[in-house]
Amino acid sequence: MPGTAPWWRSAVIYQVYIRSFADGNGDGIGDIAGIRSRLPYLKSLGVDALWINPWYKSPMADHGYDVADYRAIDPLFGTVAEAEQLIEEAHGHGIRIIPDMVPNHTSDRHAWFRAALAAGPGSPERERYVFRPGRGPDGALPPNDWVSSFGGPAWTRLPDGEWYLHLFAPQQPDLNWQHPEVRAEFESVLRFWFARGVDGFRIDVAHGLIKHPELPDLPPRPAGVGRRRQHLDHPHWDRDEVHEIYRAWRKVADEFPGDRCFVAEAWADTPERLAAYVRADGLHTAFNFDFLMSRWDPKDLRAVIDDSLAMLGAVGAPATWVLSNHDVMRHVSRYGRSAARRWVANERYEPEGPLDLELGTRRARAAALLMLALPGGAYVYQGEELGLPEVEDLPDSVLQDPVWERSGHTDRGRDGCRVPIPWSGRTAPYGFSPEDASAAPWLPQPADWAARTVEAQSGDPTSMLELYRTALRRRREHPALGDGTLTWLDAPAGVLAFRRDPGFVCVVNLSAEPYPLPAHTEILLAGEPVEDGLLGPDQAVWLAV
Repeated sequence: MPGTAPWWRSAVIYQVYIRSFADGNGDGIGDIAGIRSRLPYLKSLGVDALWINPWYKSPMADHGYDVADYRAIDPLFGTVAEAEQLIEEAHGHGIRIIPDMVPNHTSDRHAWFRAALAAGPGSPERERYVFRPGRGPDGALPPNDWVSSFGGPAWTRLPDGEWYLHLFAPQQPDLNWQHPEVRAEFESVLRFWFARGVDGFRIDVAHGLIKHPELPDLPPRPAGVGRRRQHLDHPHWDRDEVHEIYRAWRKVADEFPGDRCFVAEAWADTPERLAAYVRADGLHTAFNFDFLMSRWDPKDLRAVIDDSLAMLGAVGAPATWVLSNHDVMRHVSRYGRSAARRWVANERYEPEGPLDLELGTRRARAAALLMLALPGGAYVYQGEELGLPEVEDLPDSVLQDPVWERSGHTDRGRDGCRVPIPWSGRTAPYGFSPEDASAAPWLPQPADWAARTVEAQSGDPTSMLELYRTALRRRREHPALGDGTLTWLDAPAGVLAFRRDPGFVCVVNLSAEPYPLPAHTEILLAGEPVEDGLLGPDQAVWLAV
């Protein structure tokens, strides 16, 4: 990897869903103290940076994505002083820190929104948000037909008759990003945290900040959904004007030394639309949701890889690859279904068919080697390196995702991928909390996770954890890996094979038949043992050539 290239072009970034990572004070909820205590583990894993889900002061209507104060840490997680200690200690381990930034909306407890409610219709305070009169003779109908991503209408009416927009929960009112005070405030917040040493930000709902000024009804949904898509002129997603905001943010990041960076959570209809977020004067990287959404299918995966590299490369940006995160079913469980379909953006993933955990785990091992061999950077969601499956049998009574309530108890939401991860021991809480903890973990852990703990897997060469540790170490060491290009090799249908120079080949067998390995000098790493020179179905290998 070129020594002069910015670190983020090749980085492997570990996602910390803070309330489920490690509980330092025994209240059953993960916190900054827990992250600090696990920094040696993260260093041994071999990641370059931590993306930390929101830690700001919040009423927790959406587990921190409803921010009441962007310059304060919520007491559940710690203090600003503790955050500064974490940043310093992580840097001492060679690990960078990238907090979440949530700019599309605030909490309804934010000082601005409280002032807007108190000031009333037509006030300057309300101009910072999206307030409108209703439709109909008495204004009793919402201003338009927009729907919340969490279910139900995207508008709530106040006692004074006006409606306010919330593309998520009612406790998350959308900001008006056409207002200069909103833009100035967030640039100030960025500087506040950059001055405290953070290395960048992951931008939540980066595609959603700008709304059509006339707030028209939603356009008709196009018939049929395929991998090849066309751009839809949507009134509140991925509007062209959003890039003005990020050009200004890029200038803020460039004020600070050390290659500070932004990564966009941007849902776009096409790879070309995604590439617009990471032009030279915009954001640095963007999540590659097409890769995450792909079926375990060679044609689908190869098309996504080719499109991503072509479109992002055209604007000089690196690709990033991701298999799981805090909003989707864990990929062990997605891949463990023979009838798994392609996931569709902005729709809940509904599993199809029974779960074959052995199949899902084997495919997850292969997918990890594929992802980590591709050009660019990668994201690892906490517990992914332990092979954790989705917890699909959480009792209804413990579900906390607002999606559960907003959908009228028809959508179980995202709690199944957010269960606290296991560290050690034979029974819950598996080292997630201290032995003298005063409370159980905020979501219950399965009774059969003892074999999945960090403790149980450490030192076991067949474990998922050691596969990730070895892959990350060899990825860092091998001059062909990280940022760069790839060359596809001839292979039969069902097999993906590509070369990266100097001297590296990755082969992934997605077919039902064993595949003879191409000529090589050494097997660098294999997801499963390779016998008689044959790569088994749903397996991957790294070769020196």
